[in-house]
Amino acid sequence: MKYILCPAFRQVNLEKSPFGNTSHDGTVLNSWKVVWVVLSDDGVEFFKRKADSAPKGMIPLKGAVLTSPCQDFSKRALVFKLSTAKNQDHFFQATHLEERESWVKDIKRAITCLQGGVKFARKSTRRSIRLPDTINLSELCILMRDQENGVKEQKLEKEKRVYNHCFTGGTVVDWLISKDKARNRPEALMLATGLLNEGFLQPAGDVSKQGVEGGTVSTVLDEPNALYYFADSGFFCEGYSSDEDVIVKEEFRGNIVKQGCLLKQGHRRKNWKVRKFILRNDPAYIHYYDPTKGDEYPLGSIHLRGSVITAVEFVPDAKRYDVDGNLFEIITSDETHYFLQAATSEERKEWIKAIHTVSKTGK
Repeated sequence: MKYILCPAFRQVNLEKSPFGNTSHDGTVLNSWKVVWVVLSDDGVEFFKRKADSAPKGMIPLKGAVLTSPCQDFSKRALVFKLSTAKNQDHFFQATHLEERESWVKDIKRAITCLQGGVKFARKSTRRSIRLPDTINLSELCILMRDQENGVKEQKLEKEKRVYNHCFTGGTVVDWLISKDKARNRPEALMLATGLLNEGFLQPAGDVSKQGVEGGTVSTVLDEPNALYYFADSGFFCEGYSSDEDVIVKEEFRGNIVKQGCLLKQGHRRKNWKVRKFILRNDPAYIHYYDPTKGDEYPLGSIHLRGSVITAVEFVPDAKRYDVDGNLFEIITSDETHYFLQAATSEERKEWIKAIHTVSKTGK
């Protein structure tokens, strides 16, 4: 079984949590802490560090109710709530909208499986829509993402929102037919639905998300308003800005290429902390933020033009137990060194590739 394994943010509610205490004056202490979260078939486990062998706690999913979006916190976005059968509330905050939707989708499926007495696992596309054994969805996705002959990613405007690096369901269907991957639209839709259920495609916008949540099997919609994007493609959505908005600083003008959480080594104390990184091109900057405080004010920025980005296996001044592989280094044009750690080797490759491209093409 393939479980979800990615960082998220959990609010420690000390009034109900067995891991905390109340203050001396009886008021409840609430704080946000970054934790490593694993979704299993019957619960959500959370760890202080990815390398920890035992979870700090587990939230049982049997009889649980998930609420998303959660409006309990006026100054926090992307929060969802998991309420257990014993009426204990647990709050999580994702780093971006697509991450939250992915968590919500899979947790809801796990809860539904428990209610039906079946074991949770990611849906098997071949069993649910009967794809032939000769079809390799992974290879098909690689062809679709080809820069020259694949599906063209676009910037599309729908309902006062701008969707970057996405495409319509009809575009996917047209491409599959034009490349002789399908004989007709129903057959192309079957293939596209297979790609969606296996996670190669992700829904963007209300119309496509309704298609995902409307039945037992997620379905790609052959409609101009149904938007999708490739997983890990740098997709992001933004609302319109008012003409009266303050002019954005030059370094924030670039398009967002990639965003997510990494561990960063501090320059003074040399300790490691989780930071949310947002990579922008033209101009080439990567900003990092305290993930518990939002994206309005970055803690710092790295100008990437002329930088060198390499994978490393050793970090000077780092204690052995502080690092757990998947390290890489950014050396700026003024010879400032930044050491970062990704969650997996594949994620490290993706970040290195994205940062390297921006450093060469952005100004």
